[in-house]
Amino acid sequence: MNWAEVILERLNSSAVREPALATALLGLTAGSIGALAVLRRQSLLGDAVAHAALPGVAVAFLVGARTPLGLIVGGAVAGWLAMRVVTLITSQSRLAFDTALAGVLAVFFGAGLVLFTYIQRNVPGAALTPLERYLYGQAAFLRSDDLALIAAFTTIALSTVVLFWKEFAAVSFDPAFAASIGLPVRRMEGALTTLLVAAVVMGLKAVGVVLMTTLLIAPGVAARQWSNRLGWVVFWAGVFGATAGLGGTWAAHLASFELTRGRSIPTGPTIVLAATGWVAVSLLLGPARGWLWSKRQMKSARSQPHTANPP
Repeated sequence: MNWAEVILERLNSSAVREPALATALLGLTAGSIGALAVLRRQSLLGDAVAHAALPGVAVAFLVGARTPLGLIVGGAVAGWLAMRVVTLITSQSRLAFDTALAGVLAVFFGAGLVLFTYIQRNVPGAALTPLERYLYGQAAFLRSDDLALIAAFTTIALSTVVLFWKEFAAVSFDPAFAASIGLPVRRMEGALTTLLVAAVVMGLKAVGVVLMTTLLIAPGVAARQWSNRLGWVVFWAGVFGATAGLGGTWAAHLASFELTRGRSIPTGPTIVLAATGWVAVSLLLGPARGWLWSKRQMKSARSQPHTANPP
């Protein structure tokens, strides 16, 4: 048996196929929505939502909603509530947006950690639904019910983006212009924030609170180096996110067997490293803003002869 057959045998199991497909769909959705967040200069929103979702997951667990869907809904409600609190603070006070965001993030995250600790120590049967997976991420434990949930969300999210593409593009580029032509700017921004919240919460179980921000933002940053058109940026961000999820899952699984002799290599961090690798390659080679391409254009411009202006 040659090395190619060995690799195919390692990857041809449901324990690998389901997490790989789930993380690929998650990367596709997070990358596409994250590209719009990067354009709107709201990259930190993903980090805030990820931290703010923890108390929602804990409360959903305490009230008995212990299925993947129930925990995700709880986290989404908490994340959306946190964003509403930030909006209320900035509209009713002189605090800057980033200051309000940091404060709300800290409060919600602290509440989540307190509730997680209480559940682990005082709630019978808590070990059957390990909530620390939503804190640190364990993509290798994604199964068919998680895959079905992520696939449904991917279909809804991407269909929404396609259906309201013109509105989302106008609001992302120039909210003032969008308002002047009669678009409901606040509703569109609310819809984009809702998609962002949902994407973040969906990814918590796969990569965790800290790493979810990278999966949301890195594909968009990488895609921006390849095109100056929004449609292509969103497309490439989805491609980079999907390949990072798929390749990172495969790499973690293969490395666990071939390099560490069966010891588990965490899948979430490997996915994030794959996404970060796309950023590094794009910053170097991207034809829109990549370093080598920009250097080549500058060299070409300097080599062209300059003609004097006529009198």
